[in-house]
Amino acid sequence: MDNAFGEPQNIVVLGGTSEIGLAIAHHLVSPVTRSIVLACRDLAKGEQAAAALRSDTVEVSVVAFDAADTASHERVIGDIVEAHGDLDVVVLAFGQLGNGEATGADVAEAAALAHVNFTGAISASVAVANRLRKQGHGTLVVLSSVAGERVRKANFVYGATKAGLDGFAQGLGDSLEGTGARVLVVRPGFVHSAMTKGMKAAPFATTPDKVADVTVRGLRRGSRTVWAPGILRFVFSALRHVPGPIWRKLPLG
Repeated sequence: MDNAFGEPQNIVVLGGTSEIGLAIAHHLVSPVTRSIVLACRDLAKGEQAAAALRSDTVEVSVVAFDAADTASHERVIGDIVEAHGDLDVVVLAFGQLGNGEATGADVAEAAALAHVNFTGAISASVAVANRLRKQGHGTLVVLSSVAGERVRKANFVYGATKAGLDGFAQGLGDSLEGTGARVLVVRPGFVHSAMTKGMKAAPFATTPDKVADVTVRGLRRGSRTVWAPGILRFVFSALRHVPGPIWRKLPLG
């Protein structure tokens, strides 16, 4: 359980090879941290990431997790609890960016992206929330995106999945009110990472480390939503109201 300073003993990263998810785990490690679980598809890559987190006092485990295999999510979460005890912070960090041209025209590509980013995320979140509710404490951190604030034509399937996930996460957080458990929604802008390598950076681009810093500060403040960087809250409050004909011409990709 988190101590008085909001420092968790047990941390789980769903999408355990995510650069942002790993950065958040790094920032959360404190003298009270006992275990970190990296749940991912690529176990070899997960083991490489685990090596950077392990210490004499922190046990880091890598377990198989497939966001698309929704039937396995409750079992995976149950196995983690059985092995490590209560969940203090669970970071939902998996997701695919997809190719906007392909997902906008290919039925199978669009469905596959939506299944992972939306259906898989909902399934995993409900499995985690059920456990947190039963515990009476713990936080689910959901990595959303500013792409869901107003969906851009360049990659509208991806943006739509983030819009749906963001709305779901807010509703899930409301449903946990009074249980001791909560949800923190993180809305990063463009993040320099392996997923965005080669892409033109958007204004106010950030890094996994900076997103992690914003996230951890939000966790300790008890925030419901954080933006990374914070200025994007004001940028998108204006962009939401830009008329459609103008929005479609903006050089936002």
